[in-house]
Amino acid sequence: VQLVESGGGLVQPGGSLRLSCAASGFTLGAYAIGWFRQAPGKEREGVSCINVSGGTTYFADSVKGRFTISRDNAKNTAYLQMDTLKPEDTAVYYCATDLSGFLSCVDFKYFNSRGQGTQVTVSS
Repeated sequence: VQLVESGGGLVQPGGSLRLSCAASGFTLGAYAIGWFRQAPGKEREGVSCINVSGGTTYFADSVKGRFTISRDNAKNTAYLQMDTLKPEDTAVYYCATDLSGFLSCVDFKYFNSRGQGTQVTVSS
């Protein structure tokens, strides 16, 4: 059972990145998926979440209108499209889920099955 993030990198302010979260060993489509980020010296922040059907999404106020979350259950992968990036978006981003299947996006802060993360750096 594994989640692997990819797509991070260095981007200039105003640029875009798309992060991917690929699942192996389980069916991603059966679970809600959350994206989190953590910058040095800061607490983890829940950035976004998408429910099983993809019909319900959540975004932190800090990214609302700039980030989009999606999932492709056929590819066992979730995505975080990040547009109009700002220096304050710099952090390690990781995806997570609750493999018990009991938690939805309402409680996504409790998702504890996570990947290793991917670094996003926004700088000129």
